[in-house]
Amino acid sequence: MAQAMKIAIVDDEQDMRQSISQWLALSGYDTETFASAEDALKGVGSDYPGIVVSDIKMPGMDGMQFLKKLKGVDSSLPVIMITGHGDVPMAVEAMRIGAFDFLEKPFNPDRMTELAKKATTARRLTLDNRELRRELSDGGALMKKLIGASPVMERLKEDILDLGQADGHVLIEGETGTGKTLVAHALHAVGARASKKFVLISCAAYDEDALVKRLFGPAGQDDPIPAMEEARGGTLVLEDIEALSSTTQSRLLTAINEQGTPAETRIIAICNLQDEGKTCESELRSDLFYRLAALRITVPPLRSRGEDILTLFTRLGEQFADEYGCDAPEVSAQEAAQLLQAPWPGNVRQLYNVAERAVLQNRRGSGSIASLLMTEEDEAQPAMTTEGKPLKEFVEAFERMLIDNTMRRHKGSIVNVMEELCLPRRTLNEKMAKYGLQRSDYLG
Repeated sequence: MAQAMKIAIVDDEQDMRQSISQWLALSGYDTETFASAEDALKGVGSDYPGIVVSDIKMPGMDGMQFLKKLKGVDSSLPVIMITGHGDVPMAVEAMRIGAFDFLEKPFNPDRMTELAKKATTARRLTLDNRELRRELSDGGALMKKLIGASPVMERLKEDILDLGQADGHVLIEGETGTGKTLVAHALHAVGARASKKFVLISCAAYDEDALVKRLFGPAGQDDPIPAMEEARGGTLVLEDIEALSSTTQSRLLTAINEQGTPAETRIIAICNLQDEGKTCESELRSDLFYRLAALRITVPPLRSRGEDILTLFTRLGEQFADEYGCDAPEVSAQEAAQLLQAPWPGNVRQLYNVAERAVLQNRRGSGSIASLLMTEEDEAQPAMTTEGKPLKEFVEAFERMLIDNTMRRHKGSIVNVMEELCLPRRTLNEKMAKYGLQRSDYLG
């Protein structure tokens, strides 16, 4: 679940600090109080998980000086200033410097709560965006998001690490929902351009004139920098590359040729073709296709990833259970087999939806995973693949999932896992070795 936003209250008057703190605490906020700006600066730093409410008139460092210091620490930190009667011009100056808003004493407590809500909402968005940017620039973090140990996933990770170090353009292919955009982010993050700009454009999201302008310009006064210019030296990702018209394809090819070798800007093209008989190669002019497909990656469909399906389902179930404040659903052997046999036409994106709905069902105490796998056309039977698999494969996949879940729940305590699963230590050790499970991965 999302952590409650903090509110740092800074005022030299104890009664005022306590009254503001009590009121905001009743509104559900985690408050902390400081008697001076100097003390507050020791506790409020960059990425502070909340906002600041500060009086303007204080001995020592006053509110205006404090505001300037805070803006130097974190320019996006929302600061609500409290001013006495007659100090409105000073409060206006504080707004100019970067205060979020101000309240004039005596103020309406409801107005305080309203401003706190707006400020904490803005702060949460800022922190979430920062965290996302960090993740998308951290190759190690991105590679961890590519969950799975199946042969096809190991090959994908190797391809990303290899091609990430290359300089040529890349074509990413694969079914809808397999995670092609995540792979594009990872290719950028593990390569030499990781510190450079990453620009993503969906070619299907614009009409032709708007797309040409977004890619190549010219840009008007209020328009963003053309993507080819914005991504200079970095990576430009073109989703739905097959949506380009022949005219725009020609324009793109010219821009690529003008870059020379090695390319100043690396282009990663993502193809989302699903229609039978159509391929990226058939939809693009051949000279553009072969320039973009100098290096190619095919992201595997979920149905080919074997027991990765159970690993993913378990991890997602834990994440959604934490988000909704309930227990993750326990998967039976029969349900594990159903998850492994389902065709997953929507791939990982569909698995996300099924895992979230399974958690919500579990919170209500009703429903089954089988019902979530039914197709709209056939409401009576779960959707299954026609490919038969040996029973041994299902048993081993379920056994691995069971040990993995139990080790995770007990944080690597072998004794507790042995007791819960009724396994002697030697048998547990042998099975963990067989399934590639390391106790060190669960500690902490």
